[in-house]
Amino acid sequence: MAERKLKLKRATSPEEVGVSSVAIKELIEDFKKTDVEVHSLMILRHGKVAFESWAYPFTPDMPHIMYSVSKSFTAIAIGFAIDEGLLTLDTKLVDIFPDYNKEDDENLQKLTVFHLLTMTAGKMVSVLTDRTKNQWIKDFFDAPWGFAPGEGWEYISENQFMLSAIIKELTGKSLREYLAPRLFAPLGIRENPFWECDGNGVEAGGWGLHITTEELANFTQCLLDNGKFKGKRVIPAKWVKYATSGLVDNDGAFGSVVADVTSGYGACFWQNGVDRGYRADGMFSQFGFVFKKEDACMIVTACEIGEQITRDCIWRHFEDLFVKEGSKQKIKEISSLPDLPDLPKSKIRSKYEEILKDKKITLRPSAPLEALKFPLSVLPMYTTFMSADKAGYYNNFMFDFEENECIMSWDEGDEHNSIRCSLEGKVSFSPLHLGGMDFNASASACWINETNLFVWIRPLGAIGQRRLRFEFNSDGSATLYSSTSPALNKVAIDLSSTFTKKIKLALAKNIVSSSFTTMAPAFLEPKHKCRLEDR
Repeated sequence: MAERKLKLKRATSPEEVGVSSVAIKELIEDFKKTDVEVHSLMILRHGKVAFESWAYPFTPDMPHIMYSVSKSFTAIAIGFAIDEGLLTLDTKLVDIFPDYNKEDDENLQKLTVFHLLTMTAGKMVSVLTDRTKNQWIKDFFDAPWGFAPGEGWEYISENQFMLSAIIKELTGKSLREYLAPRLFAPLGIRENPFWECDGNGVEAGGWGLHITTEELANFTQCLLDNGKFKGKRVIPAKWVKYATSGLVDNDGAFGSVVADVTSGYGACFWQNGVDRGYRADGMFSQFGFVFKKEDACMIVTACEIGEQITRDCIWRHFEDLFVKEGSKQKIKEISSLPDLPDLPKSKIRSKYEEILKDKKITLRPSAPLEALKFPLSVLPMYTTFMSADKAGYYNNFMFDFEENECIMSWDEGDEHNSIRCSLEGKVSFSPLHLGGMDFNASASACWINETNLFVWIRPLGAIGQRRLRFEFNSDGSATLYSSTSPALNKVAIDLSSTFTKKIKLALAKNIVSSSFTTMAPAFLEPKHKCRLEDR
């Protein structure tokens, strides 16, 4: 009963609360036209849900990876700790972690909680840091300085990991344990949502939280109402006002001039451009927008690495989205988000189905990928690259074919999985445990000809889809081709700026960027010659 009371109220129509159903329809059509893969969309106004939709196979009760939206939750935890007198914005990091103090490091003596919250710390932790070593705190202190604390701005997710570590150090509780009675329970968020951790059980802080669309909606509605939810105080009002304001200048962030990423940064909240409120923001277009003037919120979960592409879709329809309450509804039925594509139904059945029932497909892992801690997994690489417990390397594939499904089994390290794959142009669902994480996976398979078997696997709650093509050869061998959706070359284009931002010469930057985007996908997803061995 308590959980039901915490659910948001639903409007009978978007127009009841002054949201245009026509503008919603046009927004969804824009997403389709622009090829933005949206997993869920929820629009709130005046405390009610005006519109909600999920793209199949995603569902309302399914937690979704939040990436850097996690930072905003971590910042709220720091707000609670400040309100309870555990620390202040001026608390120095070395006072909390004296074992890592270096008295001759002048920058380290200046580093405070405020700097961590606002991305002005100056520590340049590499995205390629090996997190499987389980020394994340040491990695932070050992990282080089890009600038003195407070004298620059750089988006480094490990800043928020250190905030998570601070909560654990000061309270003896994990970040989730600390937030459970203060934030999760009052907002109807599950007591212990999945949150990626280091090897010592400290939540990543800057990434890794998995929650549902409505759980994020409750969070944004609470922020919109100055820290109250359902009329009850949850977050201190002064912290909401402080954290969501533009505390520091981030002009030129990511080498961009786009207003949405250069209009100011708060305590882990971004200012939207053109006076359009603020947002919690995560990679691949996870958004919790708060539009104060319109008394509205918008939640988006998606799989579009070009976040500005997604935001621009929204801004193109923003002015038409909010109308006078009770306006006459102009369309009877609003479009839903489109289902995500899966393999088409094929009537082809291959002789290899009989051959494979007694065989397993083995391969030799790529030594460079193993050395770099980027082993190929059924999980897309961008789900695992910052994980402490990386999945992979996949091997020992086995197939068993039934009338309408096939069962694919395989090994990754000490983990073994079997999933069902629909052969009917639909998806089948199976539990999946990889990289220390539990997923519900949708999968489909299809023979595109006598010798080529396609398998598409989507770990729901994560980002992207793993696509495997097994090509069986007449000499009894096989070749495995691995790819992802979205394709790695598209992701590489967006991420190339991370590896070139310190290069001053334009020509050199273009050469490095071009090489990275051209070579990285082939390196990270090599084809494998495989053997068919007896099981």
